[in-house]
Amino acid sequence: MKLIAASAHATWPTGQNTLELANDADPRAVSLSGVDCVALNFPKFTDGRAFSQAFLLSRRLGFKGEIRATGDVLADQLAQMERSGFTSAVLRADQDLAVAERVLGSYPGYDVGRYQGDAVQVSPHFS
Repeated sequence: MKLIAASAHATWPTGQNTLELANDADPRAVSLSGVDCVALNFPKFTDGRAFSQAFLLSRRLGFKGEIRATGDVLADQLAQMERSGFTSAVLRADQDLAVAERVLGSYPGYDVGRYQGDAVQVSPHFS
């Protein structure tokens, strides 16, 4: 997963075809034709609807572009974001990029993936 500091996101290149979805929007109801990146917003860290949107985009709709988490993104959410299908995350301004990289690096694989699939590893290891 690519991590982006909030300060770096302010100067992000604008050439990419990005679709910003509100956290109450249904990804199945929008056209993804020509879209390179879908930005999903976490208005507060306790609102997890963007996790479901990311899963729908990556697993059910087969979206192969970038799925970016924005908004109230904390370092301790990154592992679950990655498992849900996010490919990048813009950290909240008070989150340290080095700490977030270390936290995410603490979860190189998931033992639970041996028993159940997720958006990244669709089939369990034993199947």
